[in-house]
Amino acid sequence: MMPAVSAPDHATREALQYFHGFANEFQSEALAGALPVGQNNPQVCPYGLYAEQLSGTSFTSPRRQNFRSWLYRIRPSVNSSRYKPAEGIDPARFGASADPSHSDVTPNQLRWQPFPLPERPTDFAHGLTTICTSGCPAGKQGYAIHMYAASKSMHNSSFCNADGDFLIVPQQGALRVRTEFGMMDVAPGEICGIQCGMRFSVALPAGSARGYMLEVFGSHFTLPDLGPVGANGLAAPRDFQTPVASFEDSAGTFTVLHKLCGRVFEARQDFSPFNVVAWHGNYAPYKYDLARFCPVNTVAFDHADPSIFTVLTCPSHIPGTATADFVVFPPRWTVADHTFRPPYYHRNVMTEFMGLIKGTYEAKQGGFVPGGASLHVCMTPHGPDTATFESAIAKDSSCPEHLPRDALAFMFEVNHIPRVMKHALQSTELEEGYQDCWAGLKSHFNNGQRDAVHVLEQANGDSH
Repeated sequence: MMPAVSAPDHATREALQYFHGFANEFQSEALAGALPVGQNNPQVCPYGLYAEQLSGTSFTSPRRQNFRSWLYRIRPSVNSSRYKPAEGIDPARFGASADPSHSDVTPNQLRWQPFPLPERPTDFAHGLTTICTSGCPAGKQGYAIHMYAASKSMHNSSFCNADGDFLIVPQQGALRVRTEFGMMDVAPGEICGIQCGMRFSVALPAGSARGYMLEVFGSHFTLPDLGPVGANGLAAPRDFQTPVASFEDSAGTFTVLHKLCGRVFEARQDFSPFNVVAWHGNYAPYKYDLARFCPVNTVAFDHADPSIFTVLTCPSHIPGTATADFVVFPPRWTVADHTFRPPYYHRNVMTEFMGLIKGTYEAKQGGFVPGGASLHVCMTPHGPDTATFESAIAKDSSCPEHLPRDALAFMFEVNHIPRVMKHALQSTELEEGYQDCWAGLKSHFNNGQRDAVHVLEQANGDSH
């Protein structure tokens, strides 16, 4: 067990402590002796604490798939007022999975410029905007993709998602994420996972923040199997970090926001929801630095599928198919011979939502900027823009090339066909002329000439 810390002052921003490992069994106490020994639920807990179990799976799930944690808190989370619809959260803009009238389907390629930071003080929970959604949280299948833009910290409030897990991807401005398990500092270039049912709040050390968020209903993110890659590579379990226990013992009026079936409710309580003095289990929030991702790639010819860049996956009921994958495109060498090195043109049964954290993306030379996003739905064709294509076919493919070291892009690859929120389709940030980036693609067909590769293949064939 790593050492725990008591709740630090937000103003000091001292370095936080973490456990290392993905989905491990952890135990942590902010006061020595706060964890019961030998049992989970003694008649009287140490320090007079309340025992409360948080279950992330059914009680009867197989052991290797069973997620739960025990929390030892000053007062139980059941102490609150009745829930009512949350104030200041428009269901037409966020969490509207339960109401299809707020969304529509489109086969068009879509791209948004960065959403602006709010002019009025807006915290993380009230700065969430849904871009698209599919499936049903009540049936525990599907996902939603959101963006956030905030200009003030959450104060005396928390947010809880009963529909599924949140994967937060900051693009601008660091976040200090306080959870019932402890605190995490999450900067652009890192990601943060908050699982179903966990209460959290977000403070803004830089005063403002913007980013992306993927929500999955029903199951949890896990590390992908490596198969023929072997035992190592991609995201290493040891590089995931989970907060150690810290608690807040304070009185006042606290708002608890609770998302259920796409709607957000709120309740009031007179104590902090972050009053957990100790905890143990394998169901806990985590963060991960994308700079630690170890990519594998082509070293001879052809361009591998983007699945080789999967950081986290959320399995579906279809074997071999994910509800959602989180894929990162980090700086790396490209060395493939006689190969078109950027992403190839394709139509995909999966839907792809792209985001750019910093720098430029290898398939677009213009228009796609940090903080922006694109959406290419099931079987809608997409790929590199005209300038990228023409540049790539003219390069000397015998020379290794390193993609820009200051660039970082990612993709949410999702299975269900999404419905796009009407406000997102009507947004001034939606780029009307996005399709024009392919308008200059021309025919290079020459029926009377074979290239050197074909000549070599023919020669090899004749020699046999």
